[in-house]
Amino acid sequence: MSGYLEGLLVLLAINTVFAYAAFLPLSAGQLNIGLAGFAAIGAYGSAYLSNWFALDPLVAIPLGAGLSGVIALAVAAPVLRTRGIYLALATFALGQIIRAAILNLEFIGGAAGYPVTRFIGLPIVVGFAVGVAALVALLFGTRFGIVVRAVHDDERVADLMGVGVRGLQVAAFTVGAMLAGIGGGLYAHHFSYVEAQYFSVGLSITIVLYALLGGTQTVLGPFIGATIFTLLPELLRESTNLRYVVFAAAVIVLMALRPQGLLTREVLRRLLERQYRRAVRKDDGLPEPAA
Repeated sequence: MSGYLEGLLVLLAINTVFAYAAFLPLSAGQLNIGLAGFAAIGAYGSAYLSNWFALDPLVAIPLGAGLSGVIALAVAAPVLRTRGIYLALATFALGQIIRAAILNLEFIGGAAGYPVTRFIGLPIVVGFAVGVAALVALLFGTRFGIVVRAVHDDERVADLMGVGVRGLQVAAFTVGAMLAGIGGGLYAHHFSYVEAQYFSVGLSITIVLYALLGGTQTVLGPFIGATIFTLLPELLRESTNLRYVVFAAAVIVLMALRPQGLLTREVLRRLLERQYRRAVRKDDGLPEPAA
């Protein structure tokens, strides 16, 4: 495998983890624009554990994600009292506070960045991404997924039906932050260097766009969004001058035509029904219908 293809697959795997980090709070009706801050906590936390305590990245990365989760849980109560645009502004401010704090911590490099001594390759990064996707799929295959969708569709009705809305939103916010921390840890240990400037509000917005573009109604949606955002700029690489213009225009068109995301429950249901009918016709020895 060429180095270029390997690097592209690594980016796709990390972006997939980030996409699911945004997917969980969005599924609970939260627009979290501070995910880059939690990714930074996971990146720096896991890198520090690897450097100073010689922990294996397979241990350091989950611990760094746990630190992101602890901080998210601590701030969830005041942050989640807000709604709508005010929640977005609160999480935006939170992400900026985390980034500014890291820039002033000299023991992790401050503005100069922080080198990471331990390295992880493509198989480990992809393994983490597959594990995160499987975990989210399992969560949404349980009562948790049903309740999250109910809260997303109508929070007041869900509350009247006896759903612990606040507890569910705190859980979605915290787990989303932990997944962002995993993505940050993967980034730090693969590229062997981490700097606070990378974890800007631009990264947070991009992470949210992964989930919104792919769709928040199905578990496959974030993966599709992350794939498009990762591969489309590479396909446009030859048109250096117009690359970002074409990419931005494509995203605007996609969001205008499909504001609910590319993959919805209805689209997925139709695809599954079509595959089922094809399988039945094949078993019965019938020819495929004309397109």
